[in-house]
Amino acid sequence: MKSSGNGKFGIFVTGTDTGVGKTVVAAGLLAQLRADGVDAVPMKPVQTGCRVVRGRRLAPDLAFSLKAAGLKPGQRELADMAPYCFTPACSPHLAAKEAGVTLSLPVIERAFRRLNRAHEAVVVEGAGGILVPLNERQTMLDLMIRLGLPVLLVARPGLGTLNHTLLSVWAMRAAGLTVLGVILNQAKPGRWGRIEDDNRRTIERLGGVKVLGCVRYGDPVQSFPATRSILVPGGI
Repeated sequence: MKSSGNGKFGIFVTGTDTGVGKTVVAAGLLAQLRADGVDAVPMKPVQTGCRVVRGRRLAPDLAFSLKAAGLKPGQRELADMAPYCFTPACSPHLAAKEAGVTLSLPVIERAFRRLNRAHEAVVVEGAGGILVPLNERQTMLDLMIRLGLPVLLVARPGLGTLNHTLLSVWAMRAAGLTVLGVILNQAKPGRWGRIEDDNRRTIERLGGVKVLGCVRYGDPVQSFPATRSILVPGGI
């Protein structure tokens, strides 16, 4: 991305599917950036599966990232961090339809810009995979294009990941997005063997993309292998 001239930057964390560990990776990035002295904040533009506490919907993924970073934003900023929250645990377009709401990309973009003006960095976490529908016409990929942030792709390390990961990388590049790399995240307990090792090499070879790190099941969020230089090659 092009330099904004003010040292600010952002990153979009997406995944090959639901449940691959986007939240763990996004929280790890956020915690690492803040440990490095960067004023970084999280954003979850669309959250489904929210809990209702005292009549308010709470975004669990955002709450996880905030806790990992030790952040307690005010209500106004919290609203920008999670502009769309829904109770049903389903696709964003269906949750919004059942709530009588139409998801608006401009609304999300304005919330992101406010966060970006107030802070040095914004770590944006998507929902599901890149082609998850947000409304009748637009998908998560459309939001990624609109925000124009470099993307980090989270994928499973085991059997079945090659097709999902390579398709996701190619689709994002075809849309003109910068793919920073892939994180292989072990979201469930299990051994790490020859299949996982070969998947890493194959993704790099066929996808022409770097696997920036592997997160084993049970690794602490703060151990996430990320640095500012990886996230912001040349700045934006």
